[in-house]
Parts: sequence; C-alpha cells; structure tokens
Amino acid sequence: MLTAPKPNLAAFLKQFTIQETPDLFNLNVATTRIERVEIAGRAYPRYVAEFWTAKQRQASALHEVAYRACFKPQLPRFFIERLTRDGDVVYDPFAGRGTTIIEAALLGRNVIGNDINPLSKILTLPRLRVPNVDDLQARLAAIPLDKHAKADIDLSMFYHRDTLSEIVLLRNYLRERQLCGDEDALDAWIRMVATNRLTGHSPGFFSVYTLPPNQAVSPASQIKINRKLKQRPAYRDARALILKKSKQLIGGLSAAQTQNLARVAAHARFFGDDARCTAGIADNSVQLTVTSPPFLDVVQYAQDNWLRGWFNNIDADAVASKITTAKTIQVWSEVMQNVLKELYRITRRGGWVAFEVGEVKAGKVKLDEYVVSLGVKAGFECEGIFVNQQKFTKTANIWGVQNNAKGTNTNRIVLFNKK
Repeated sequence: MLTAPKPNLAAFLKQFTIQETPDLFNLNVATTRIERVEIAGRAYPRYVAEFWTAKQRQASALHEVAYRACFKPQLPRFFIERLTRDGDVVYDPFAGRGTTIIEAALLGRNVIGNDINPLSKILTLPRLRVPNVDDLQARLAAIPLDKHAKADIDLSMFYHRDTLSEIVLLRNYLRERQLCGDEDALDAWIRMVATNRLTGHSPGFFSVYTLPPNQAVSPASQIKINRKLKQRPAYRDARALILKKSKQLIGGLSAAQTQNLARVAAHARFFGDDARCTAGIADNSVQLTVTSPPFLDVVQYAQDNWLRGWFNNIDADAVASKITTAKTIQVWSEVMQNVLKELYRITRRGGWVAFEVGEVKAGKVKLDEYVVSLGVKAGFECEGIFVNQQKFTKTANIWGVQNNAKGTNTNRIVLFNKK
C-alpha cells in the first residue's frame, strides 16, 4: 500500500454526485482515513470510515426479514441517494433477501432483482405490495384448521404438534393456490412472512428456541439443543404470529413510502438467472447496481435453507448446486469476471456499480482488491474503494465474531463507473 498526501474527500465525492447539496455525504473529512492502494500497477483511493450507522433498527422495519449474509439497508441507501434520481433503475444480481430492491423502491426508484435462489423472490417481491391488515386477517381466518394434518417429514423437535398442523395446512394451501394459478398478493405476503417465521430464538417464531432465523439447524442438532436447554416445543398460533409480524413490517411506513412501493411494484421485475447471463435485461438500461456476491464458500445455502425449502417445495440441494460457492480465489474471480462483464453490458453510460465484498480467510484475502482488476478488465473505471467500519453488530457477537476481526463486520465496496 502506498501512502499519498490526504486529498479533499468532499471534493472527490462531489465529482460523481448527481445532487448538489453541499453536505450530501455528511462525511467528516478529519475522521476519514484515505489510503492509496496499488493494484495491477495503478493507484486507487481507498476511503475508510463509518459512512453509515452501525446502530440497530435505523432503517425501515420492512427490511426485517432474516437471511444469511445480508448487508444493512443503509449500504444501498448511501449509494442510491447519491447516484440516482427518482425513477432510475436500480439492480441487484444477487438479491438475497432483497435489501437493495426494497430500499430502492422505498426511495421511489424502479427496480430489477435477480437471484438464482428462488427463496429470494419469495422474500422480496411481496414486500413491494404491502397488504391491508384487515384483508390479511380475513384471508388468514379463511384458511381452515385441521389438527390431524401431518408433515411428510419429522419436525417434532422444532414444533408443537398443533403448530406443525397449522404449518402443514399453510404449506398445502399455498401450494394448491400456486399450482392452480390463483396465488395473489395476499397469498404471496403470507408465504413470505411464514417462511420468515419458521424458526428462531424467541416466542415470535413458530419453533421452539433454536438458532437465529437466518438458518435452520438439522433435526439431529435441534434434538441436542432441546436436551441441553431441557425444552420442549410449546404451541404457537401460526396465524396470529403471521399477523403480528406483518404489522411490525408495515407499521412504520409513511404514506409516501407506501405510494412509492405501490408505484414501483407495478413495473418491478425479478429474474432467477445466473448473474453472468441475464438476457431479460436490456443493454444500457440500469443506472445503479448495488450488490454483494457469494464470498467463496463461506455460506452453506443448502444447510441453512433446508426447512425454508421444504415449506416452499424447493429442493435446497438442487438450488445450492447452482450457487457460486467457489473454494479458491481463482475460481471465484473467473465467475465474478463474467458477472462484471454482464453488468457492464446492462449499465448505461454514466451509470454505476457498487460491488460489496468482505474480508475472508480471517482477513487474509481482501476480495475488494481482486474486484478492482476484474471490473477494470470488464470496461469500468474504478472510482475507489469504500471501507465502512462498524464498532458493533449484534449478529456478529452472536456468532462469536469480534469487532472488525472478520469480513462480517466490515463492508468493502468497490465503486465503478461506466464512462
């Protein structure tokens, strides 16, 4: 790393800011560390600071849908507010739980999402069409109860038998509606919330106490947890919990945000393609991409999502086989090279790509430095690397990750421009 005289950060940022508000970035130049990084014979600026808050629950509650390896809404908002206007197209090729898509829609931007994991679409699109609570309650009440309904696999270690019967009825109802082509926005919302409530570590979930809701342990592991904690699954009213969670998700929405969501939903598109080949997206049509690809083999999607897959009749193993979980940086780089070439094709002139990666291998591999070269080779200009450092994250502490010791606590965003 080469050290250079400290430039004026505000002046640098202003050159690619569409809006003219002088304090738009709200950055303290004095507390921002600015470095020069030598990559493939060129020096690039790297900005290190807390660019957005590390505090919990500082974004819309509509985002509070758990998913492994998701970034905070403040990350896409930081770039969406500064690099797009109302009505511009914002895209995420690795949409995950839909953080970029939902945040862009709340801000009135048009959206395109993509993820090879079908759970992503299930968790994202319904939140663009927020329901009327009375209509939702009526729909839930119309789903019949049958205490004799049985699951096709043993889930007794997770659920009280009456709760499991309700889950099975929900699963069967949603599957029938989908197969008959009758699934509507209310059904999709119920599916989304129920999928999110399957397992967790509080009475707000259908299950007995287990791991945080962004993954499900195996039945054998849950049996061990139950024995260790001397617990048995208590009854949870599935329909009541769906209604409660729904009210939490939409309760804080402003009238303007609700209007933005409804307007954007009418034109929103979501694909289930390999991010290297998205033929449904036109050339030069996207103003901003904010995304975070899989980080090597850090996340085990089949293991994490087996129960969500079961509820939604998705083969989690088949999906996992399509997801990039490269074991080496060489293989990962080959895949990301083609992703960035595809992003270059669909990005319009003057458009942007904010490509977020973390540190892996205990910080020994800095993927951002690899991404810079890949993006430049694809045709982009690299405007710099933003490293957002956080002082604390609740989830990181749950998993035993100490502050900034691993990539889960540090966002590293490579910012590209298509000239």
